[in-house]
Amino acid sequence: MLYHVRMDVRIPHDLDPETRAETVAREKAYSQQLQRAGKWPHIWRIVGEYSNYSIFDVESHDELHTILSGLPLFPYMDIAVTPLATHPSDIAAE
Repeated sequence: MLYHVRMDVRIPHDLDPETRAETVAREKAYSQQLQRAGKWPHIWRIVGEYSNYSIFDVESHDELHTILSGLPLFPYMDIAVTPLATHPSDIAAE
């Protein structure tokens, strides 16, 4: 199942700098592990924002929820999820 996900990160300004750096490093490692596993095949930065658009390719809504809630930055994110379906005019789907 494919999902389009927008993630807006809002780390508190008063978060301890060491905690922030450690959390961001864990986030990067976790996201790259998911990319290598094929679960997170696309990620794009939204210019001028601490945000991204991503495509996830997972087996279920529950798997996506587990992945997203496992993000180290999850407590500081606003996330919008849109399930995707094949478009009947998509020539790649033929």
